Amino acid sequence: MALRDFIKKQFIDVIHWTEPEDGILGWRFPMQDMEIQNGAKLTVRESQMALFVNEGKAADAFAPGLYTLNTQTLPLLTNIMNWDKMFQSPFKSDVYFFSTRLQTNQKWGTQQPVTIRDKEFGAVRLRAFGIYSYRVSDPRTFHTKVSGTVELYRSGDIEGQLRNTIVGRMADAFGESGIPFLDMAANQVELAQKVAELLRPSFTELGLTLDSFVVESLSLPDELQKRLDEKIGMGMLGDMGRYTQFQVAQSMPIAAANEGGGGAGLGAGLGAGMVMAQQMMQGMAQPTTPTPPPAPTGTDTKFCTECGKSIARAAKFCSECGKPQA
Repeated sequence: MALRDFIKKQFIDVIHWTEPEDGILGWRFPMQDMEIQNGAKLTVRESQMALFVNEGKAADAFAPGLYTLNTQTLPLLTNIMNWDKMFQSPFKSDVYFFSTRLQTNQKWGTQQPVTIRDKEFGAVRLRAFGIYSYRVSDPRTFHTKVSGTVELYRSGDIEGQLRNTIVGRMADAFGESGIPFLDMAANQVELAQKVAELLRPSFTELGLTLDSFVVESLSLPDELQKRLDEKIGMGMLGDMGRYTQFQVAQSMPIAAANEGGGGAGLGAGLGAGMVMAQQMMQGMAQPTTPTPPPAPTGTDTKFCTECGKSIARAAKFCSECGKPQA
């Protein structure tokens, strides 16, 4: 190498990274036409980790701190490069920085309802939504399996993978729990903890750590929710009589919108509803007094000669005015 070319070469004395924005998981230090000087300084700030990669092989990883780069601080790279003694010349190696800060407020949700078997309702299609947070905990694994040689890797690049993993584990958690939907909806914290336990190994395989997982809501599709609301309403009413009154009250807005949109439609609808309610109540009511015998009819009756009241033909006195009868 000519002296002129040697002088033109650029040497790196300080290696560091300041994150310009949120959402960056990995960044490759620019190395084109540059070499790392023996004894260069490496600064890894809190919430960061650094990884040296040489010829495609991940070597030394560094936690937060200030390092002087030599064979003592780069033992794995020294072994890869076959340095049997303190190297004196510059060297080239890719350096990747990874943000270990929590990636918070990551949203997940079931785009399509998940079908589960419920003890009370049978097969139920269920929707679920929530948030979670995670961080890069193993830069070597994350680099090898996820980010690779990408110069800038963002949280959005892995968002779809994590969301689909969560939805898949949610279906498993619902099926394994055997908890009825109503109990499940009332114990979302316990459900979230169970799902998180199922998710953590999947995150670990990618070099990530799941920090928190929250189930914000569980819901049914609109049609199923309507049926559930009706069942809950009947349970709150307690008996059919009150439920009938409830139905009549519910029908009032519909009756008001009937022909003419005025009082006639409202009156007709309300009147029909009240008649129906009375019939149902009478049909369900238990008799409390003996049913009286039917009044005499036809040829077994005659009329009082005084007041004209219909009385039994064999009666000697009128039951209305007391007049003796022939």
